[in-house]
Order: sequence, then C-alpha cells, then structure tokens
Amino acid sequence: MTKEQLGILLRVASGLLFTGMIVCVKALSDTTPLGQIVFFRSAVALLPLVVFLWLSSEFPAGLRTSRPMGHILRCLLGAAAMFTSFATLRFLPVAEATMLSYLSPVMVVALAALLLGEAATVRRLAGVALGVAGVALFTLPELDGSISPDRLTGVALGLLTALLTAGALIQVRHLARTESAGAIAFYFAAVSALAGLATLPAGWIAPTPPDLALLFAAGLFGGAAHIAMTVSFRLAEASAMAPFEYLTLIWAILAGLVLFSEVPDAVFLIAAPLIIAGAVVAAPAGSGRSAKA
Repeated sequence: MTKEQLGILLRVASGLLFTGMIVCVKALSDTTPLGQIVFFRSAVALLPLVVFLWLSSEFPAGLRTSRPMGHILRCLLGAAAMFTSFATLRFLPVAEATMLSYLSPVMVVALAALLLGEAATVRRLAGVALGVAGVALFTLPELDGSISPDRLTGVALGLLTALLTAGALIQVRHLARTESAGAIAFYFAAVSALAGLATLPAGWIAPTPPDLALLFAAGLFGGAAHIAMTVSFRLAEASAMAPFEYLTLIWAILAGLVLFSEVPDAVFLIAAPLIIAGAVVAAPAGSGRSAKA
C-alpha cells in the first residue's frame, strides 16, 4: 500500500469515526443536557489526542504558541459550532444534519469575500448559488402548506453551525501559517471541554451506564477521527482525498436508517446533491473540510 492509499484509507476512516460520534450524540440528545455532551465529547477526546501528540514528539513542546488570541478566537467559534451542531441533532435526522454541515465551504466563500476582501469568482458564486438553492428546497413547505417547527429550528441551527464552522476554518487558515495542527486541535478540545463544563450549574444528570458509555464513545470517536484526519493529510495530497470527504454523508444515511429508522425523503434526495455540489464548486481546488469544528 502506498502512502497516498494509506492517507485515503485514513480519510475514509475519519469520516466513519465522525459518523460514530454523531450517532452517539444523536442517541443522547433526548436525555442528556447539551453542555454535558459537549464536555464529555471534548474532554475524553483529549486522551487519544495527547497520546498521539506525545508519540509524535509534539507534547508538550508543540503546544507553545505566540498567538494565544488567535487560538482563543478559533476555539470560541469552534466550541459554539459544536453546541449548535449537537443541538441540530435534536431536531433533524442524522443524514439531514450531516448534509447541512457541507454548507461550510459555501459560508467560507461568503465570509472571505465580506471580511477578507477575497475575490468572489464566478466559480465561487456558482457554489454559493447551488448551496442556497439546496437550503431553499430543503425548507419548502409540504404539499399541504405546512412545515414542521422542529424542521425549521433544525435547519436554522444547521445554518448557524455552518456559519460558525466557516469562521473557525478561516481562523484555522491564519493559524496554520505558524501553528501545528496538533496545537490547534488540542486547544480546541480543551476550550470546548471548559465551555461544556461551564453549563454544569444549569443542571447535569447522573447518566445511566449505557449513556455514560455513549458519552465516552462520543469523545473517543471524535478524538480518533481528528487523529486519522491529521495523519491522512500528512500522507496524501488534499486533492487526492477530496472526493472521499463526501462519503461521510453515505455513512450518515446508513446510520440513520439502520439505528434510528430515519428514511430520507424525496426533498432530501434532491437537496443533498445541490448542497454537496455547492460545496465542491465553492471550495478551493483540492480542499476539504480539513478542520472540523
């Protein structure tokens, strides 16, 4: 197996691991406070991440930084995105919540044009148009003129997640010029854990053994997914792995169908290709969502 093939395999594995994390969060969403889920997902993820950084000789020396404020901004945006993305799973099926996350590259284009003055090329504008069309279709009323309030809430949270993730990705782009991927991931997990812990006074619950297992599994899956993704980008070019990024939606559809009896409807099957096409067209050539919030 070549290095590129191994990189692609790890990129596919990271998508499966992220889907495992989403499934755990979905299973907990009706019984466990949101902040408690965020805390366990982030705090437990630090365990495999620290081991990986130590084995890579990046811990603790690799955590030194001259840009603490840059990390703080990235972490706050990423932590907020984690809260909203987990909240989305309370209102939408796994596949639909995952689909909306692919709007992040579209949001990056819009934010980069507004905040950084980057050129809005025809290609990027086309990507934005496809993404907007997909969301518009996704929020159309049913044939009887009604639309579920939960669906609208879920879509709104999904759009907010994509916007926050886009902001975090732009900040990661700046940090990556001088900071290691390990440091960026470590500080993100640490700050997100603190943000989740801050919700303790709002009322946490004593989880049942099965729920506690899901909380730990969410963290381990999330931490392992970040490691697999980081290593994959060291072994293979982003352009070689980009097509495999979108396999995550397939895993999400299968997970929702098998574990939660969520059958994609016709609107999803039409809107999903539009949103994914928008992500592919809007994103810079060869890029993927390499810094998942």
